[in-house]
Amino acid sequence: MTMPLSVSDDHVAKRNVLILVLAQAFLGAQMPMIFIVGGLAGQSLASNPCLATLPISLIVAGSMISATPISAIMQRYGRSIGFVVGAIGGALGGLIGGYGLYLGSFPVFLIGSFMTGIYMSAQGFYRFAAADTASDSYRPKAISYVMAGGLLSAIVGPQLVKATSDAFVIPFLGTYLAVIAVNVAGVGLFAFLRIPRPEAPKEDTPKGRSRLELLQTPTIAVAVICAMVSYALMNLVMTSTPLAVVGCGFSQNRAADVVTSHVLAMYVPSFFTGHLIARFGVEKIVGAGLVILSCAGAVALQGVEIGNFFLALVLLGIGWNFGFIGATTMLASAHEPYERGRMQGLNDLLVFGGVTMASLASGGLMNCSGGNAVEGWTAVNMAMAPFLMLAGGALLWLVLKARPQKG
Repeated sequence: MTMPLSVSDDHVAKRNVLILVLAQAFLGAQMPMIFIVGGLAGQSLASNPCLATLPISLIVAGSMISATPISAIMQRYGRSIGFVVGAIGGALGGLIGGYGLYLGSFPVFLIGSFMTGIYMSAQGFYRFAAADTASDSYRPKAISYVMAGGLLSAIVGPQLVKATSDAFVIPFLGTYLAVIAVNVAGVGLFAFLRIPRPEAPKEDTPKGRSRLELLQTPTIAVAVICAMVSYALMNLVMTSTPLAVVGCGFSQNRAADVVTSHVLAMYVPSFFTGHLIARFGVEKIVGAGLVILSCAGAVALQGVEIGNFFLALVLLGIGWNFGFIGATTMLASAHEPYERGRMQGLNDLLVFGGVTMASLASGGLMNCSGGNAVEGWTAVNMAMAPFLMLAGGALLWLVLKARPQKG
């Protein structure tokens, strides 16, 4: 039976948040697993080493393309069904990717990477699902707590890679088999979600705004812009970081340490970001995120000592957290329940479209825009400036527009 979509007491919301945190921690572990080994596996399979990171780009592209259909499935059949579809996509991605490794076939491996994007897309809706049954006061905290589950996945995923990457004669095959197991074991979590489906549309049910009308709504437009910029710039710099650290004379272990500090900085603030939004307002937290991202670029441009890398990447993670969680909260409050399918799908289509372009541009800027690693790293960080100005200008316009006019 279709249940009416309404905000219930926060007892139900907290139960849903707990389940989504567990899903983020366990099922979400497959993303760091694949991001760690995807490029290395691609390097071993690709005839052209320049294509080594193409599997990662295809994961993001798969997420972008599947965002709208996954959102439509959730709108019609409920969140749980959409999340199950995502887990099936993740399992298929692991299966096909592992088969590609077994065959030594780069094209088959790429297909598996694209299928993994289905899971990545569904995972992106965990944050919206957390808001569905939450009160206005609890909503930013719910979103923040679910994002905090990514901290556990960032710990679990690398440990699974260490335990599985050399388990078979074929490198990384064990990791892809573990990805299948993670999806199969974790899919049962969604049976415990208590998120009612939206009511089936009736003749007199409001149809809601079209996608174009939604994007013309000031709050929605600014939320999408800030989410795109926060996520895309984080991806742009993070993807180039290992190349820059090693290219500037440091070891691969040091590069791994820098990335680890970045991932921790991405998720640790989630334990209090929601409280900050509730206290200071979402616009101020998004603005703070954009300022912190700017500081990350400034620190990176000051030098290529290992301390610069650590501080820049920590600031990058915190800035992403404030900017992305804030933009998500802003968006979740700006549309009606019967509009969520088209709006949330459109949002993630645009956000991950930006991330896809950033992941493709990152290697080009790093490797092809200068004669050495220092010049490439400089180009990557300089590229942040115009997009930060775009998002900052849009946010400032929204804040000024909301102020009452004197006169």
